Amino acid sequence: MLPLDPHADISRRAWVTCPNCEDHRGCATCESRRRCTRHWRYLLSNTGSLLHLQCPTCTHVWDHETGFGATRSRREA
Repeated sequence: MLPLDPHADISRRAWVTCPNCEDHRGCATCESRRRCTRHWRYLLSNTGSLLHLQCPTCTHVWDHETGFGATRSRREA
């Protein structure tokens, strides 16, 4: 298990499903797509619509593209 990122700050949060632990399963609030007081993620940083997140439950770190606002297109090979 990774330690929490030193930039993790509880005041910067996002409500995105963790792809590693899926700790939101079985939570009525999360399953109704509302903001739960327990299943949030640390928002470490963002670049436009790309979020860099860390799960406080399992400490997994990942990027999530929201598709909201200024999105990036993938480079064509």
